[in-house]
Amino acid sequence: MPTRHLFTSESVTEGHPDKVADRISDEILDAYLDKAPNSRVAIETLVTTDRVVIAGEVRGPEIDIIAAARRAIRDIGYASAGFHWDTAAVEVHVHAQSAEIAQGVDTHADGEEGAGDQGLMFGFATRETPELMPAAIHYAHRILQLFADRRKAGDTDLGPDGKSQVTLEYLDGKPVRAHTVVVSHQHVKSLSNAALREVAAKFSREALPEGWFGPETRLLVNPTGSFVHGGPAADTGLTGRKIIVDTYGGSAPHGGGAFSGKDPTKVDRSAAYAARYLAKNVVAAGLADRTLIQLAYAIGVAEPLSVYVDTQGTGKAPDDRIAAALQRLVSLTPRSIRERHQLSAPIYARTSAYGHFGRAPEASGAFSWEKTDLADKLRASV
Repeated sequence: MPTRHLFTSESVTEGHPDKVADRISDEILDAYLDKAPNSRVAIETLVTTDRVVIAGEVRGPEIDIIAAARRAIRDIGYASAGFHWDTAAVEVHVHAQSAEIAQGVDTHADGEEGAGDQGLMFGFATRETPELMPAAIHYAHRILQLFADRRKAGDTDLGPDGKSQVTLEYLDGKPVRAHTVVVSHQHVKSLSNAALREVAAKFSREALPEGWFGPETRLLVNPTGSFVHGGPAADTGLTGRKIIVDTYGGSAPHGGGAFSGKDPTKVDRSAAYAARYLAKNVVAAGLADRTLIQLAYAIGVAEPLSVYVDTQGTGKAPDDRIAAALQRLVSLTPRSIRERHQLSAPIYARTSAYGHFGRAPEASGAFSWEKTDLADKLRASV
């Protein structure tokens, strides 16, 4: 008998209050790295009605933090009463990085750098999509990206805030159709729910594989009836409050650390990118259909404390052999990760919405952790 189950993931737009906070934090990080690639940055942002509060610790050049925040808000598209890029009050409470952190992170005598914090990070890959991402989160992102493209192309009926949720039906462990799609999207008062529903249906068909969105798919659009009042004017946003949206939509564990606002010495971010790179290359090499990788670090220590590989019963070779091959081929010290993936470049603002994984690598270094350039060497090594 075939087995069936449902699995759900959600995404949020760049105009969701939490994502506005993430974007501001990453915009500030990029401003520091653009001036000094070795800057040390840990920025947190709070947004609410007509107000932005920025706090954190840095070691780097002087930059215009307020200008960076306003630039981020303007690019997202907030220019209305309640939250406007040019008129919202911006408070800055940023201080120097702790010397005790610096002494553990800065370059050691052997040329290595210590991890910027302790913690555990996960990477995951699966054959469910061509991008080797879990299907539900990947298509939830894609639906909202289509809305954003339409809004930024000049559709003034759509606001910046929104959410999507995709429930997929799995048959014998493989996704086969969309069971339910939920879209809650900010809009002008004059736009009817029926008109918005037409747009949501169109984008759901475009985003999902052919045949997955059919007459039997349940589509819920603005289930409360309307969504006119949105963004930070309606709800408070904080950096790092959408970590499952940022990663795998609940299909894999998350170590707990957020990404946005952190420079690449913070392994919460850089090692999570490295773990995704390793997991994706294991699957791309044909060594497994699904792979979960965990890395663990201690503050001030360069080498990871552990490297764990779990191919979840799909491996074509023993997990410990794959783990050993990965460690032979790739150095996982913070410095090596940073250099391999060009993480000292100002590439982070574009990662702050629609997921840090499953995106196309860019020449600038953004999403370089999505490359599968290790697959051939890994296959030969295993």
